[in-house]
Amino acid sequence: MPDSADSSASRSPRASATDALHRSSKRPALTLLAALLPLALAACATKTTPLVSNADSKAAAQQSVQAVQAAASAVSPSTTTPKTLVASAMPVEKLDVLLEDNLNPGEKIDLDAPRSHVDLWARIRAGMAMPELDNDLVRKAEDWYSSRPDYVARMTGRGSLYLYHVVDEVEKRGMPLELALLPFIESAFRNDAQSSAKAVGMWQFMPATGRDFDLKQNLFRDDRRDVLASTKAALDYLQRLSKMFNGDWQLALAAYNWGPGNVSKAVARNQKAGLPIDYDSLRIPDETRYYLPKLQAVKNIVMRPEAYGLQLPPVANHPYFLSVNIDRDIDVARAAQLAELDEETFRQFNPSMNKPVILAASSGQILLPYDNASTFVANLEQYRGPLASWTAWVVPKTMKPADAARQVGMNETGLREINRIPARMLITKGSTLLVPRGVGRDQDVSEHLADNASIAFAPDVPPMRRVTLKANKGDTVASVARRYRLGTTQLAQWNKVSTKASFKPGQQVVAYVREGQTLAAVEPAVTAKGKNAGSSARSAKPAKTTRVASSATNKATKASSGKTRSAKVAARGGSESSGRTVATKTALR
Repeated sequence: MPDSADSSASRSPRASATDALHRSSKRPALTLLAALLPLALAACATKTTPLVSNADSKAAAQQSVQAVQAAASAVSPSTTTPKTLVASAMPVEKLDVLLEDNLNPGEKIDLDAPRSHVDLWARIRAGMAMPELDNDLVRKAEDWYSSRPDYVARMTGRGSLYLYHVVDEVEKRGMPLELALLPFIESAFRNDAQSSAKAVGMWQFMPATGRDFDLKQNLFRDDRRDVLASTKAALDYLQRLSKMFNGDWQLALAAYNWGPGNVSKAVARNQKAGLPIDYDSLRIPDETRYYLPKLQAVKNIVMRPEAYGLQLPPVANHPYFLSVNIDRDIDVARAAQLAELDEETFRQFNPSMNKPVILAASSGQILLPYDNASTFVANLEQYRGPLASWTAWVVPKTMKPADAARQVGMNETGLREINRIPARMLITKGSTLLVPRGVGRDQDVSEHLADNASIAFAPDVPPMRRVTLKANKGDTVASVARRYRLGTTQLAQWNKVSTKASFKPGQQVVAYVREGQTLAAVEPAVTAKGKNAGSSARSAKPAKTTRVASSATNKATKASSGKTRSAKVAARGGSESSGRTVATKTALR
């Protein structure tokens, strides 16, 4: 259900972002909107009864947009300079850059332009173009949302921060504006949302799909959480899916949820059976079956919120945030301070940052609320202290975390926490760690390292040595593993055979043990004589005639797949252990 994306933290959100939105709506230039509302309402008042359908709401929205634009064009622009443009210490050229719309480079932002006075919800209603759904699942979703007004308020409040940019991008591409509502059902417009299947961000990109659409996922950033990058990627993907399914947006959305391959197979199955291939006729999972009805329910609420006892927050039809270029690495905390924002609010606009430092070579920009962008630039011009206290360090050799911590001047606990190093693991050579800046480590991180940094671990286990065993007549992988208390799968991997393979009499069988550990065979357990049926078996004893050959010259662990592995063998008398450990390459979030 939709509430899965709304964590306990978001149920008690701090008011800073909302307050910023309210402050933004009080700019002198936007006071014109209040004067224009009566004109807009008069233009829309073609009926005396409440709207009863989405078609009525769409028609009214189109009239409202036209009326407000006409009224705004007839009013002289305000001569008052908006508060956001006041920055006494800011160079004019930097101010000019700030006043450009980051979605439309080169286009100046004019708060007094007629389109700035259009209600964004009306703009969305006017651009709805997908076929209507009307079934029991739509009613179910409508009931779910309408019975949770607090949830809807939180969801639409978050969405109001980013909605203008999504709507603008959808509209520029000529796509149905219903698609701008998709993050409401994907993530409740939470850019930090993560599903159990590892889908991330407000558009819920899986790792592989994100990489297909050039969303960086590395040690320092995850662009699946980036507002602008993920929106561009999602709309690129939806356009590809629409083309794949011949312009059928319902099938495209089903593919966005279930995967294009699955939807294509469902379509082919219906075609073969002579059945219709529309969304309602396909055999699809329940989650996908409910996906479009949820979007339709959100659409209905946006069209006629009063019919469901809900209210939508006002959303101005101009950029709520701007992008500001940075040319030096800067700590997240320092950037928030210079923007005069608390760190939590700063991260709402820059959620892709995985670490407490923003790398200029990788990110190149930060997003800030309209009112705070000029503040940041002005404060940055006057700031003379260090901007970043962290940097990247490439591990020169495989090391214990404690040794790495000593080398960079940190305590081991701090190094483990900030780099998310698991217990009982070594940091392998070539891994990148986030460490404090210091002597010899005071340069900004290079573009290559910023874009390709990764960290890998290897098990911190004692050295292993190779031994060879002599197979008996009739021996199989399973029987040898049982005799020597080894893992069947592991023994098969060491010898590059299947778990059901047999050995020839006298064949050498490879195994690995820890240094100083012996490997002895045990006799099969037999039933004691003279005992009643069901009595316990006699304990197995080590065989005296077993011959084990050791190779002292080959102490390195070898794995059948060619990857780095190390084996663990259970101590004598202990339980069977597969002991398989694999060097893990982890992209930290």
